[in-house]
Amino acid sequence: MATTADIRNGLVLNYNNDLFQITEFQHVKPGKGAAFVRTKLKSLTTGRVIDNTFNSGATIYPVRVERRKFQYLYKDEAGFNFMDQESFDQINLDEKLVDGADLMKEGQEVEILINADSDTPLSCELPPFVELEVTYAEPGIKGDTANSPKKRVEVESGAKIMVPLFIESGQKIRVDTRTRDYVERVK
Repeated sequence: MATTADIRNGLVLNYNNDLFQITEFQHVKPGKGAAFVRTKLKSLTTGRVIDNTFNSGATIYPVRVERRKFQYLYKDEAGFNFMDQESFDQINLDEKLVDGADLMKEGQEVEILINADSDTPLSCELPPFVELEVTYAEPGIKGDTANSPKKRVEVESGAKIMVPLFIESGQKIRVDTRTRDYVERVK
C-alpha cells in the first residue's frame, strides 16, 4: 500500500480491478479546499486512457513490475515474438500489448513490463527514438516552402511518417516513438 505522495510517471497500480500505468500526473493545491492529484491512467489490458482524480493522501495499490530487455524477432499470426536478452527464452505477445508496433524492425531491442508476482507480460515499450530507412518518398515540389511543408514517406518497417521535403528514398531518419514525429536525418 502507498499514498498519492508516491505517485510518479510509469508507476503501475491496481485500480478498479484492472492494472493501470500512470502516464501523467499533477498535484493541485487549490486556494480553498483540500489538495488532490490529477492523473492520466493507461489500462495495460485494454490500452484505454482515462482521467482520474485522487484526493491527497488517498491509498493506492502499486503493483511490482520488472522491466526486462527483449529483442524483437518476428511477427506471425499469433502475435509478436521476442527473445529475452539474458536467458534467451522466447515469448509471444498479443498485438494490443505492443504500442507503436509498426515502428519496430527485426533485431530491435525493446523493454517489456512484466508483473513480478504472476510473471506475465503487461506491455511492450519501444526505445524513445528509432532509426529507420526511408523506402518510399515522393519527390518534393520546388518552391513549396511556406509554413515548413511536410510530405508522407514510408519507412522500412511499413510505418508512414510525415517528414520535411528534403528527405529522399534510401536516407536514414530518426523517429520519436512516443509522438511518431520526424526528429532528424541520420548520417
